[in-house]
Amino acid sequence: MSSFMEDKNHIDATAGTLGEISQCLGTLGKPAFLEPFFDLLRSMTTAQIMVFSYSENHAQCLLSRNFIEGGIGKRLAADYLDDWFLQDPLYTRIMALDEGSFETHRLKDVLPDVSEDYRRRFFADPDIEDKTTVLAIGRHRLAISFYWQAPYDTSPELLNIAARLVQLHFDALVPSTEPPALQVLSARERDICLGILAGKKAELIGHELGIKPTSVATYRQRAYEKLGINSRGELFAICRTLNFSWSGSGA
Repeated sequence: MSSFMEDKNHIDATAGTLGEISQCLGTLGKPAFLEPFFDLLRSMTTAQIMVFSYSENHAQCLLSRNFIEGGIGKRLAADYLDDWFLQDPLYTRIMALDEGSFETHRLKDVLPDVSEDYRRRFFADPDIEDKTTVLAIGRHRLAISFYWQAPYDTSPELLNIAARLVQLHFDALVPSTEPPALQVLSARERDICLGILAGKKAELIGHELGIKPTSVATYRQRAYEKLGINSRGELFAICRTLNFSWSGSGA
């Protein structure tokens, strides 16, 4: 009986994973991508994901979410972009790869090449036990990093599928001058956040969009949940983290 239940649970889990992958494929390049993708990561017991794109002497954070502690992902992303990425041995590697490359690097293979300060800041302090980074070169030079609080046992195949989904998603996004983080939001949620970044009050944002201030608050809350933030200050912080300067008119 226990064997039957174990088999059934395994089948149910597999069906759930396939369903999440199917939803991700159906929402590539769209704001709706994040919800099923994050569900997929949770099923993989992922503690955190970070996605960076690179060019010569420049790095940009496209996605950062910590599922254990709300704000830590944004702080680590900001630290990494504050020239720490130049100390990442994978930065040199990703800049040397040709288009179409797809490589997987385990933490145990990278740690010997990082400084003690780097190890403490990005792994010991945030209580990260294991990490796998996939380097994917397509429209962008992406480093897609998955983190765990214990040695992970996720199948390499599933990990590669998750990384491919990220690559396909960001390749499918329409280029925009808006903060990259906001591209995961719906059009209305994005308008609300852009209004906030421009220094506008809820009443003015609502007037310009033809909605009530209470609706502005609702859309703002939905946007913050998708971005993994809790405040206006964190919205400004993540947009600065993403190397974006918003110069809208204040109100």
